[in-house]
Amino acid sequence: IISQCSCLNQLCGFLPLQGHVVRNWKVRWFVLLQDKLLYYKIEGGKKEPSPKGRILLDGCTITCPCLEYENRPLLIKLKTKTNTDYFLECCSREERDSWALDITGAIHAGHPVQVQELHRMKNSFKLLENISLHNIVERMYDSSTGIKLTRNLDQGNRYKETFTGSALVDWLISNSFAVSRFEAVTLASMLMDENFIRPVGVRSTEATRSSDPSEKFLDDSTALYMFAESSKKNTSSKEEVHFNISELSGTIVKQGFLVKQGHKRKNWKVRKFVLRADPGFLHYYDPTKEDNKPVGGFSLRGCLVSALEDNGVPAGVKGNVQGNLFKIITKNDIHYYIQASSKAERVQWIEAIKPLT
Repeated sequence: IISQCSCLNQLCGFLPLQGHVVRNWKVRWFVLLQDKLLYYKIEGGKKEPSPKGRILLDGCTITCPCLEYENRPLLIKLKTKTNTDYFLECCSREERDSWALDITGAIHAGHPVQVQELHRMKNSFKLLENISLHNIVERMYDSSTGIKLTRNLDQGNRYKETFTGSALVDWLISNSFAVSRFEAVTLASMLMDENFIRPVGVRSTEATRSSDPSEKFLDDSTALYMFAESSKKNTSSKEEVHFNISELSGTIVKQGFLVKQGHKRKNWKVRKFVLRADPGFLHYYDPTKEDNKPVGGFSLRGCLVSALEDNGVPAGVKGNVQGNLFKIITKNDIHYYIQASSKAERVQWIEAIKPLT
């Protein structure tokens, strides 16, 4: 979904991005400025205040359409002056072409970047390509070759099944996921950022508050970490979601990225929504996955859809969300809470859904 940020009339919206260090896909909130493309992480339904990263457009080359990935036909490829490749995925050809046009304009109109920032990028390290964080975690769990879990004491508290920061760094290097302690610390920080591992105890928890990303994970024998609960769930077998072919055969009326609250776990995730008519169904997809299969969906017959007020947090909504919420109640009384990027986008989705209910 593309929208104009109201403050400075900037182009902004959700786009899946392939990491240029670790080759996995994450959805980020992008903001196009005159000389750079900023991207932000969405946490708990709210955009984080500081950018997760930036793509400097001075000297950048753009490839559109980009056909390097068979399962992702709507890509834009950006190659920076320092030969770093970024792949951005769009929801539709119209969205892709709109982003490509504006980015191309910014590349040609951009100001020269600061010398020290270019120097920093040129000297930044690169991890081995095609590293999968899921693969690392699965290897960490291996009973014979994985990381050893022990009981540890911290400030009088006893923690079960923990490992130290230095033990994880040693393990990553010995298993050839990194070639230096600096790279291993960065990789461990990524595992923590993506909620595969979490800090426990005073020392490691306080380090996560550091403003310097390189100091958030500690290569230290007194800093304790453990597997996050969500990562254990990720490695277990999931119940397959099956959909009738007929419900996926309808005409696509509207599609785009929206933030959805899980109707069971109540956490917020960016999903690609596809609205179909004849029959009327709303399906949602995980845009970080390769298989392009819905992870959920429901018939719109008998549904109720309505906007939610932005003053305060409505009943049923968890987390610190940014507003522009609407709710869909299915015929079976399941409540879906969905967040658009703007009031205008919310109105568009509601108006598109209502005739199909």
